Amino acid sequence: MSAVGVIFSNIHDENIPELSRQRTMGSIPFGGRYRLIDFALSNFVNSGITTVGVITKNNYQSLMDHLGSGKDWDLARKTGGLILLPPFGATNSEGLYKNRLEALKNITGFLSKRNEDYVVLSDCDGVFRIDLSDVIDYHEEKRADITIVCHEEELSPSTGYTAIKADETGRVVDVSLDSVPRGKNKFSINVTVLNRTFLLDLIHDAAAHGYKSFREDILLRNVNSLKIYAYDFNGYHVTIDSLGTYFKHNMEMLQKSVRDELFGARDIYTKVRDSAPSKYGIDSCVKNSLISDGCVVEGTVENSILFRGVKVGRGAVVKNSIIMQDSVIGEKVITDCVITDKNVVIRDNRILAGCDVQPYFIPKGTMI
Repeated sequence: MSAVGVIFSNIHDENIPELSRQRTMGSIPFGGRYRLIDFALSNFVNSGITTVGVITKNNYQSLMDHLGSGKDWDLARKTGGLILLPPFGATNSEGLYKNRLEALKNITGFLSKRNEDYVVLSDCDGVFRIDLSDVIDYHEEKRADITIVCHEEELSPSTGYTAIKADETGRVVDVSLDSVPRGKNKFSINVTVLNRTFLLDLIHDAAAHGYKSFREDILLRNVNSLKIYAYDFNGYHVTIDSLGTYFKHNMEMLQKSVRDELFGARDIYTKVRDSAPSKYGIDSCVKNSLISDGCVVEGTVENSILFRGVKVGRGAVVKNSIIMQDSVIGEKVITDCVITDKNVVIRDNRILAGCDVQPYFIPKGTMI
């Protein structure tokens, strides 16, 4: 198997404007110590793909700080490894790319210089673990032009979804965009495998004809003429497409069965901070929570996720909440269904509450 990975770090920023206002979708914190891009990167590395290009667009300082040289994912290499791809890769680029096709057009120089047989495209809006070598083997077996990784689930009406219908051989016979039929359906999880030279031909043809959308102008337009196959992924998979689903799927990390399926067989790598172990006060109480390194807990934490370096004061009660890195919860504070971004300070005696479908969000660096 010879493949190069490409990750779109900004494609879904508009889905969670609260969290992507100062960062890319890929660098949104998740699960206590991870970023969303960690899952895509770990899938590549665990599958033996050691050259990965990350397409940036804007607000990617946080992403660069997190990725560094790529050594935490074993991608700090003399040949290949982690490669940040700026948004102005094409010589005739007139501005920031507006869609997936324009983003791919900007990296044709990068793709042309590679010698791998296949390209695996991945977004950053999904949380899952997959062996991509199996997908590439399936792609080769079917002699497919395009292979789309799909997951069967029931999703609420929303935009951005690609519903897939395939025959008994796995060949795609219909593609539905932004429409969600009732019940369980097969959806693309935004992981796609293509032959590298074939992808370059598609990009050049799209540019020549003024095509703008990868889904509409490549998939939907060519569903009958190209050999497009669906690879069924049956493991744990969730899509982060709103603040509500972000809260819901973070809370699922408190279930041991979910953690075992997502983190059990292979590691999900992330940046190592080397923090001190967490400290718990004599009157502290912690129930069913994920507590990261470097935290100081002197109050009560229940059904919550604390990122690194969080401080919870005496008499505080943190319930059903996500408290991000280096935030401070004052004494006798009560939070319920609250999401704080990084470096938030909630002063003593405050009471803050939201609900599971609309959590109360506090922006980065805010003091309340």
